[in-house]
Amino acid sequence: MSLILSIILIALPTSYVIYHRIFSPLASIPGPISASLSRLWLVKHTKQGDMHREILKLHAQHGKLVRTGPNEVSVTDLNAIKKIYGAGSKFRKSAWYGVFQGHRKFDLFAEQDEAIHGAQRRLVSRIYAMDSLKDLEHYVDGAVAVFVDKMRGLQEQSIDLGEWLQLFAFDVIGELTFSRRFGFMDAHQDDGVFTQIKNALKSGTWLGQMPWIYWVHDFLMPVIGNYLGVNVRHGRLRDYTVQEVQARQNRGSDHQDILGKLFQVQQEKPSELSLADVTSMAASNINAGSDTTAISLRAIVYYLLKHPEYKTKLVEEVDSMSQNGVVSGIVSLEQSKSMPYLQAVMYEALRLHPAVGMNLPRVTPAGGISIDGHFMPEGTTIGANPWAVHRNKTVYGADADAFRPDRWLKDESGDMRMRTFLGSIFFRVRGGCKDVLGQEHKLDGNVQMQQKLIPTLLSHFDLQLTDPEATWQEECNFFVMQSGLYVTLCPRK
Repeated sequence: MSLILSIILIALPTSYVIYHRIFSPLASIPGPISASLSRLWLVKHTKQGDMHREILKLHAQHGKLVRTGPNEVSVTDLNAIKKIYGAGSKFRKSAWYGVFQGHRKFDLFAEQDEAIHGAQRRLVSRIYAMDSLKDLEHYVDGAVAVFVDKMRGLQEQSIDLGEWLQLFAFDVIGELTFSRRFGFMDAHQDDGVFTQIKNALKSGTWLGQMPWIYWVHDFLMPVIGNYLGVNVRHGRLRDYTVQEVQARQNRGSDHQDILGKLFQVQQEKPSELSLADVTSMAASNINAGSDTTAISLRAIVYYLLKHPEYKTKLVEEVDSMSQNGVVSGIVSLEQSKSMPYLQAVMYEALRLHPAVGMNLPRVTPAGGISIDGHFMPEGTTIGANPWAVHRNKTVYGADADAFRPDRWLKDESGDMRMRTFLGSIFFRVRGGCKDVLGQEHKLDGNVQMQQKLIPTLLSHFDLQLTDPEATWQEECNFFVMQSGLYVTLCPRK
């Protein structure tokens, strides 16, 4: 009996290894051996916070397809990406998203049912469109003015500009959503919410690789209590949002902020959008809006200061428009449209440092899909990572790893193709992937703040890295957060 048991104990794992390495439909797709046998490879790099860099190395080594799990593949094939994420796609979101949704009924980022997602999106999409956000531009100007004033008080000092950009972004989200800044710039600190958001993202991102752990814990929580950081998203962070929503209801507002517009839709269609749903949308703004904005602003500043020749070009553009009376004071959205080099710098910085550093996993529908000569059957999890897609040398050229804003200018070849694959897939999301935490509304507001703050900042100050040789640190917890952006600001003559 013991001999039979020993044979079984040896045979089962051996058979498992042989199947996944030789007979699995994904066996011919290259990748780390450990990844083909267990999802622990995904958990490891997710918890280490280096997935965005690791996936870059693997695609550079293996090409368009990399096997990242026993039943999961990372892809950079551009035609396949269109099929996976494009409008009308039948590739549904994987179970990874369920950890972030929990038991919430309204979640544009995590909702896996495409019919429900589409209906929810239609309810709120106009509220977050750029044209609608323009109505709130005056209130963004107020936050920009506060930021510039704070920077004046810190001239000639080495400051952590990355931290200040996070405070700025959160205050703007408060103004746009609740008609009030949170006051983080005034206090030069947050109230603990940044750490809560980071911990929730970090926890949810790795748990999504093994969602069964989350759901077992969820079932046992009444007995064992809560030990998972992601539940902050459904607990303390939601309570935080509820308090802000109630405060906004009590005091009213003298302008139509995002919450006011959501209230209006809720009153018109109470059966489709409940007050709890409105709170979920406000929570999404808080959880994701400030991070994506701060990440993008840091990327623009960092790359400009690391490549002063491009900063000089952008400053010359801003100065030229100021001298011609086109811009003055705080740059408006309309004025920023007349700054082609500003637009090029933004595109390039967000290409090299997209906010999202993880694959956005989808499940292959019936009939499967063939990519680069490999067939992936129904049920295979497949996804693309913005970091790998944005460095595709077929699209962006041999210098795809370099920061070179001029590649986006009109006289450069391939401009439209580059915009197509940066724009429709991950940057502005129009007609493509609908997830860079939720929807294009995050990115519309993101772009709005970049286009206003960056040229305004450069018109008032000369920015230099405190240590030109220093590099920042990156940590990928779904979003690729940066730290160590130490800058010295001097007044411009």
